Amino acid sequence: MIRKATAADLDFIYELYMHPQVNPFLLYELMPKERFEPIYEDLLNKGVKYIFMDEGLAAGMFKLIPLTYRCDHIAYLGGLAIDPSVSGKGYGYKMVEAILSHSSRQGFKRIELSVALINERAIRLYEKLGFRQEGVLRKYSHIAHGDQYLDEALMAYLFQ
Repeated sequence: MIRKATAADLDFIYELYMHPQVNPFLLYELMPKERFEPIYEDLLNKGVKYIFMDEGLAAGMFKLIPLTYRCDHIAYLGGLAIDPSVSGKGYGYKMVEAILSHSSRQGFKRIELSVALINERAIRLYEKLGFRQEGVLRKYSHIAHGDQYLDEALMAYLFQ
């Protein structure tokens, strides 16, 4: 099940974003919680941050950002992560299935995402669920603390 994130989810979301196994693949640099709080409040105000729950357990998170005007049939999927403490138990697959089901009910026809090419496990998961690579964004994201640029695959899921 997915639900909108709330202020009460701050600790869970912050810990996921800053986790050493998760952080290199997400948008925000490592930072203290005080610096993250206004970012999180902005996500809540925009209504784009979600929690994936399974049997009462918060297992993951993601952002689903609707595009506008001629692209209002598209949503961008980002900030997707499974809590490493429950990794390898099928939650990633379940969460993306739930995201696709929710997106279909919302009337979206296309879901887009970008994923670091070095994140082969995530790419395999997305492909297994029907996402297709549409291109490569070279040196797309920059990890400041390692001064490293990552190439990312642009992927999309098209609803029939």
